[in-house]
Amino acid sequence: MKHVWIIGGGRFGLRAAEWLIKHTEPSFVVTLVDLDRQCLEKAQSLGCYIYAGDGVDYLFTRMTCDQEPDWVVPAVPVHLAWQWCRWRLGKKRLLSWPLPDEIACHLPNAMRGTDNQIYVSHADFLCPPNCSEPDDRCTKTGKPRKKDMFQIIADLDFKETHSFVIQSRQLGPGVGGYAPADLFDLANRIGQHQGKCLVATACRCHGVISGCFVK
Repeated sequence: MKHVWIIGGGRFGLRAAEWLIKHTEPSFVVTLVDLDRQCLEKAQSLGCYIYAGDGVDYLFTRMTCDQEPDWVVPAVPVHLAWQWCRWRLGKKRLLSWPLPDEIACHLPNAMRGTDNQIYVSHADFLCPPNCSEPDDRCTKTGKPRKKDMFQIIADLDFKETHSFVIQSRQLGPGVGGYAPADLFDLANRIGQHQGKCLVATACRCHGVISGCFVK
């Protein structure tokens, strides 16, 4: 039986929990983390184990090489992988680097977030919540699939700024996550770098990018 930690209990987190519990065989054992008591009550009613607390702190303190889930599903309004890497490598070593506006010219449908992030997407429309991320064609348009977003960001050539990407893999329709081993590998790769870089989480269609300066 596989274990998954869902970090965030809003609409996306609860939908992920419901699908993983009700529509997989055998069903996932789900732990959902959030600060909001109402979200946790809804998650518990779905059959989740719950934890009231900050998601980044939970991931940092609870996930070790000896104790880890099979998957982590990020469902919080922050770039979870980037924040976890800062906690792991040290906030004084990993500094936020303001992403320049011109980087958007190299990326599809780029949009700035509220916390020095850029969101990118192949879609200029609202994707269906149950997208199965098929190999050949877009679920919404039926058109041939474009180059994977995680590969676009990894290949990004922008002013000698290296890109570090963790791929979000689909666990179910509209549910994406990454293995802890991939998260530890991301931190290790960033830790061997010095200077400016981009840290991104991306699936085949969408991604979020944070600017980073490694001391």
